[in-house]
Amino acid sequence: PIAVDANQGWKDRLYALDMIHWLKEKGIVMIEQPMPKEQLDDIAWITQQSPLPIFADESLQRLTDVATLKGAFTGINIKLMKCAGMREAWKMVALAHALGMRVMVGCMTETSCAISAASQFSPLVDFADLDGNLLISNDRFKGVEVVKGRITLNELPGIGVVKI
Repeated sequence: PIAVDANQGWKDRLYALDMIHWLKEKGIVMIEQPMPKEQLDDIAWITQQSPLPIFADESLQRLTDVATLKGAFTGINIKLMKCAGMREAWKMVALAHALGMRVMVGCMTETSCAISAASQFSPLVDFADLDGNLLISNDRFKGVEVVKGRITLNELPGIGVVKI
C-alpha cells in the first residue's frame, strides 16, 4: 500500500479534496496532513468529505493534542522524537483508540535505535512508516529490519538493538 504525506502542502480545501479523490483512483490508501495545521476547520471539512482516511502529522506532537484532533482527522501519526518517548507514545495510542481514531507510527531521519523503539508498538497501529534509518549511511546500530516491505521485529532483549 502507498500513502501520501502532503506535508501541509495544499492550501485550498477544494483543491485538496480533488487531489485526494484523484489519489484514491490511483490506489493510494491514506493521506497525511493535507493542509497547514493552522487550517484545522478546513482539514475537518476535508476529513468529512474524503474517501480516504486523513492522518494528523504536523498537527500532532503530544498526548494533549490527541483529543483536540478528534473529528478533524481520521487518525494520528505518532513520532517518538516529537512526543517525548515511548511512555507518552503508548498513552497516545491508547487514547486515540479509545476515541475511535486510527493510529500510525512514523519517524524522521533516525538511527535503528529509535526506529527499533518505535517498532515495539507497531503491532497496535494501522500504518507504520519506519524507514528513517534507511536514509542514513552512518547508523551505529542494528535493530529491526524491513523485509519485503514489512517491519520485522527480532528476538533480541529490550528494544532489539545492538551497537555495531
